[in-house]
Amino acid sequence: MSDKENHQHCTQQFIDLANTLKKEGFEPQLISASLMSATAIYATYVSAGNEGGLQPSGVDKVVMMFRRNLEHIQERKKEEMEARDG
Repeated sequence: MSDKENHQHCTQQFIDLANTLKKEGFEPQLISASLMSATAIYATYVSAGNEGGLQPSGVDKVVMMFRRNLEHIQERKKEEMEARDG
């Protein structure tokens, strides 16, 4: 699989897990907050390992990456809505 396909596969796995948790009765806001916490923990692990932590510049880098990703997703959703509404 390509990097894009692998990315889409992993993303879908997390969405599927979130939907499973919702079906189990957990509130979407709690699920979203938990996913963000897991993202923060894993981003720290990727950058600093199990024993390290991020410096303020590392936190800024992760925040900027999340922001860019969120903006990209919102732009895609906007394009989808415009295409649907014609």
